[in-house]
Amino acid sequence: MTDDTQDEGPVFRDKRRIDPETGEARQSPADAQAAAERAAAGEPQGASEQGASDAGAQAPASAPGPDDLSAEDRALLDGEAKRLAEEAASVEARIAAAEDEVRRLQAEYVNYRNRVERERAADKVSTTASVLSALLPALDDLDRAEQHGDLEGSPLAIVAQKLRGAIDGLGLEPVGAVGEPFDTAVHEAIAQLPNPEVTEMVVADVVQRGYRMGERLVRAAKVAVFVPASE
Repeated sequence: MTDDTQDEGPVFRDKRRIDPETGEARQSPADAQAAAERAAAGEPQGASEQGASDAGAQAPASAPGPDDLSAEDRALLDGEAKRLAEEAASVEARIAAAEDEVRRLQAEYVNYRNRVERERAADKVSTTASVLSALLPALDDLDRAEQHGDLEGSPLAIVAQKLRGAIDGLGLEPVGAVGEPFDTAVHEAIAQLPNPEVTEMVVADVVQRGYRMGERLVRAAKVAVFVPASE
């Protein structure tokens, strides 16, 4: 059996929105239907768009300006502005007072810290000086032995060297040397020897060496001094 029905060819629909012959915009089926419905209802074309445009063009009423306020309203506003200004000034004053208090506390803390550090350093020196004071008699014995030549070639020479090195490391310094001017702050005169060659009191001999730690005198040096001879 032969099928005499011929297949239909492809169907083309022109969906271009601009008419190529007239150059005018084409209405979509939905727009055309809406226009037809408005025409059937007797509504002028573009009335809905005009209404929406008019509704959107209406601006809200502006707020009243300063010139529109009554005298009572102006007085209220002036009073409120004055109150706010006074509160702002009060807050600024409290802030300034708080800043001054902070600076004062900072200064007090710095002074306290410096005082504590000074006291701590002084306590350290005092404690060390007290311990070293107990060793001074041993140092005196070593000095006398050295003056008499008893340390030379003796095992005690090594002990004396180590002991003096340890004491020097703790900051103990000897005081008193022959030929230096006599100073009552660090010297104790146990003998005065007139000498026509000197014009001031000078250390002639160190009987017992003195010691100090920094500015702290641990023990004054006992010395004999030359004094100017009277004519």
